[in-house]
Amino acid sequence: MPTRLQVQSEDEPGPAWTAAFEQHWPAYERWFLREGAAERPTYLQCERALRRYMPEMFDLWKRLVELAGGGDRAARFLSMYCPPPYLTGCSQAVWGDDAHALLVRNYDYLPELWEASGWRTQWQGRGVLGVSDCLWGLLDGVNDAGLCVSLAFGGRRTVGPGFGIPLILRCVLQSCETVAEGVAVLARVPSNMSYNVTLLDRHGTFETVYLSPDRPLRETQHRVATNHQGAVDWPQHAEATGSVDRLRILTTHVNDPDETTARFLRRFLEPPVYKEPTPGAWGTLYTAVYSPSARSLVLLWPDATATYTVGADP
Repeated sequence: MPTRLQVQSEDEPGPAWTAAFEQHWPAYERWFLREGAAERPTYLQCERALRRYMPEMFDLWKRLVELAGGGDRAARFLSMYCPPPYLTGCSQAVWGDDAHALLVRNYDYLPELWEASGWRTQWQGRGVLGVSDCLWGLLDGVNDAGLCVSLAFGGRRTVGPGFGIPLILRCVLQSCETVAEGVAVLARVPSNMSYNVTLLDRHGTFETVYLSPDRPLRETQHRVATNHQGAVDWPQHAEATGSVDRLRILTTHVNDPDETTARFLRRFLEPPVYKEPTPGAWGTLYTAVYSPSARSLVLLWPDATATYTVGADP
């Protein structure tokens, strides 16, 4: 059961990415086809959707499809257009008010179903560091302009036509330098499910954006996001994941003038914000601390830490 992740470096897609594809593709193919191949968009529909909504990602997609062997199923999967639905937990918060603010997040998921890998890349000349999902999407990350972003499931069962959120986050970090630019991408690209996306840039500007496939994007100045969007839309999920309690606890402490950075970070490693991962059950797989000013990622576990930067590691 992997509870640690390895960060790989590869400036342009090549042998390392191909090896990761070959390792994870059998499991991803089963997931992608679990509802039947006919339930997934055709190659032409995927190509058209990428050209329309994320043209800046189109050439990268074509390159990755080539490295993956050029197969129809791999191409459709890598487009991340209308993928099967899946749920996560997660908590995230912006700590601080200036250019040294931090984006902190817990990723809560089934330990058997994640890649346990991160990537440091220079694709299209843009330095990006983040935690991988669906082989080129990102669960969270930072780029060389100091823009940081992370996602949390929005706690709604609605599914609609759109892209898997990890690819949308990759698009944000590949093409944007500020929160305003990132929000513009989030407004342009449809998401297939509901997510809470928190952005923080090098100026200390931040937003939490509520995305849904069936209603307009909503921008907020909330520092903390868990797994509901204001009101609880799916009570059973909110109760099972402790979404309301986690939001209350983190909001209380992020606004406490006596709270220190070190103490706030430790709260992500303590129940109920932290949940010990066990086989077959959701748990906190890592805590990530992103610094726009340092362009860095610090990974935390109860018994270990690891530090990476967009450039050379410190």
